[in-house]
Amino acid sequence: MSKTLAWLTLLALGLVFGGAQAFAAEGKYTGVKDCGRCHKKELMGDQLGAWKKMDHSKAFDTLKSDEAKKIAEERGMSEAPHESDDCLRCHATAFGLEPDQIHKKPLKISDGVQCESCHGAGSGYRKKKVMSDRDKAIAAGMWEPGKDEKICTACHNSDSPTWDEAKGFDYEKMKEEIAHPIPEHVKGKYLELEKEERAKRKAAGGSADDDE
Repeated sequence: MSKTLAWLTLLALGLVFGGAQAFAAEGKYTGVKDCGRCHKKELMGDQLGAWKKMDHSKAFDTLKSDEAKKIAEERGMSEAPHESDDCLRCHATAFGLEPDQIHKKPLKISDGVQCESCHGAGSGYRKKKVMSDRDKAIAAGMWEPGKDEKICTACHNSDSPTWDEAKGFDYEKMKEEIAHPIPEHVKGKYLELEKEERAKRKAAGGSADDDE
């Protein structure tokens, strides 16, 4: 089994009901496209680009792999892994939630494990004026996966059919592997720095508007 596949299948194919949604979210899920409007920018650190390279973004596709099908067969599952509620609860963000828990459009299961599986439903903290202040964002519902291991172990746990008891889940190691931080000089100053960048573009004869 490849490193990527082994890591991905730690996202349980047969988790207990609730999976990643065990953490109640007061806000509504907006989806990776909404998050990426700001988080694809170089100034912010291009978290969207980092996510696209991560196994999380491929979590749904992994359910179509031969290895996933083999595991499903061994467990006596009647459905294909990519069609199973038990699998999709951890392999697709916000899967199975009621329409009133989604901000606008349903999230695509093909996008796999998106931002809000780890950071919480984003409708309350999605605006720039909130996100630019970490304390405000947290107060508005943003989770801190780097400080709360339970966010990860809601899916990365011994209910996974590929769980290795000897290895377990190395929280400190894995959070370093998927780190996608906002640059230190930008934290708390994003709006100010973005305004400066717009002014520079306008002075250079370009458009002052960004692509949001």
